Amino acid sequence: MQSHLESAALLFHMGARTLDSSGRCRPRVLSRSHGLWPALSANHNRRPRHAGVSHTLKVRSANLPWAHVRNGKKHLLSSFQEFGLADPIARALAEENYVTPTPIQAQTIPLALAGRDVVGIAQTGTGKTASFALPILNRMLESRIKPLPKTCRVLVLSPTRELSGQILDSFNAYGRHMRLSTALAIGGVPMGRQVRSVMPGVEVLVATPGRLLDMVQSNAIKLTQVEFLVLDEADRMLDMGFIHDIRKIVAKLPIKRQTLFFSATMPKDIADLAEQMLRDPARVAVTPVSSTAERIEQRIIQVDHSAKPALLAEILKKETINRALVFTRTKHGADKVVKGLARAGIEANAIHGNKSQNHRERVLAAFRSGEVRTLVATDIAARGIDVDGVSHVVNFDLPNVPETYVHRIGRTARAGAEGVAISLCAGEEIAYLRDIEKLIRISLPREDRRTPGHRDTAPKPTQHRGGRSTSHVHATRTGEHGAGAANPGKANRRRRRPASGSVALPGVRHDGGRHDAPRAPSNGPSGKDGGLQGVAFLQRDNRATQPNRKPRPQR
Repeated sequence: MQSHLESAALLFHMGARTLDSSGRCRPRVLSRSHGLWPALSANHNRRPRHAGVSHTLKVRSANLPWAHVRNGKKHLLSSFQEFGLADPIARALAEENYVTPTPIQAQTIPLALAGRDVVGIAQTGTGKTASFALPILNRMLESRIKPLPKTCRVLVLSPTRELSGQILDSFNAYGRHMRLSTALAIGGVPMGRQVRSVMPGVEVLVATPGRLLDMVQSNAIKLTQVEFLVLDEADRMLDMGFIHDIRKIVAKLPIKRQTLFFSATMPKDIADLAEQMLRDPARVAVTPVSSTAERIEQRIIQVDHSAKPALLAEILKKETINRALVFTRTKHGADKVVKGLARAGIEANAIHGNKSQNHRERVLAAFRSGEVRTLVATDIAARGIDVDGVSHVVNFDLPNVPETYVHRIGRTARAGAEGVAISLCAGEEIAYLRDIEKLIRISLPREDRRTPGHRDTAPKPTQHRGGRSTSHVHATRTGEHGAGAANPGKANRRRRRPASGSVALPGVRHDGGRHDAPRAPSNGPSGKDGGLQGVAFLQRDNRATQPNRKPRPQR
């Protein structure tokens, strides 16, 4: 049986290659002494179904290309040295103090090194950047060629400017001994410098979809030479409306490429997009999207909406806070929270889409250095905030998308630390809280700080969040009540009473001060004479029935 498995392993892994310490490519030989087993087939994976994930395969250690066999049990590779990375990359990892790979790295790097397309499902802060950057750099060293002018070999798409900058920094750190040529294409800054940076051709281009399309349309960059495509935080790009831009970009890429697709959630639209973009992908899900980190202490404080600013200031003063990240739903709300904290004597800065890129970079630098300990952000900007030492996350506004709650609180308890997540819930946000608890399958502890007798009422289950009841909506749409059956648009129109002093004529409708006379039978072929007579009769009758009108003096 063991010899049979070794034969199958050799057949399925004939094309697998690795790099020795000199950086040269040599075939990997599978033998009993290596204790390595390849993946037999991607179709052997099972399809788990859990909240927030659809059509997602979880890759088990038994099906990974390189998994150690010890004492009859299979184990994931537990060291970066076991991946067989090239010496320049291995030295950079040692300088970065990278020793043990995270679960997403241990599962994704071997698959990507083998040239497979990968769909990775993992929460933020799990080390996804290294899981795609390291194998891409390693494969680039196998065939190092100079890129053509206005082209790139690696294209990485991310939703926000901050996240794009952090991905580029990671590529530069891992490839510091490779003399790697990189460029950044993001919005919020002039495009001229970015156009000049890609003019001679670059090996790695990290971009946001909108700015990249602008550069493609202006002929500043050509995507015909892309060999590796990475989509990071794909679900967030869908939320931000980048789905159509991504389709346009993918249509300009060569068909023969390796695609690595990463997302924290896997809704149906993202699953369909991945199905169109990837070829026989290996799917990896290290944790369900609905799970939250066990090291995060989560609390809900029910409070009146008007009391939120004072309660936030109280929390920031009483809690032992290293760095606090406060989330709001809108940009205007973020600025308003900063002003309220300033009045309470707490220094804070805001970061959102309306801020310039230079301002956002300065604020993030001050937050990382500890100069500013409280940062207020919106969800769009939050995806790029990768700062260690965030001890508290405060949801000033509960998100209306349940998965966003998981992303928000994932900004704390990073790198093995512990964290606290506090959410302020007003009465109108109870429905959002129910959706969050349904997703994470946890009943969060609540503290009621609402004013007795003036508690906000939560929307009824039969009501939409817009405030209209379901029955009212159906009645309006179907037109089952009264005049709405004939004309639904006029079903709920408010009728005005006739003005004082005017007499309602039989058959005449007084609507909004407008008099509609009954149709008179037409005398001629076109019926114009009858209509004119009816109007004349109406005018004469109105004059006669107005009591306050003074008669004209006869001359």
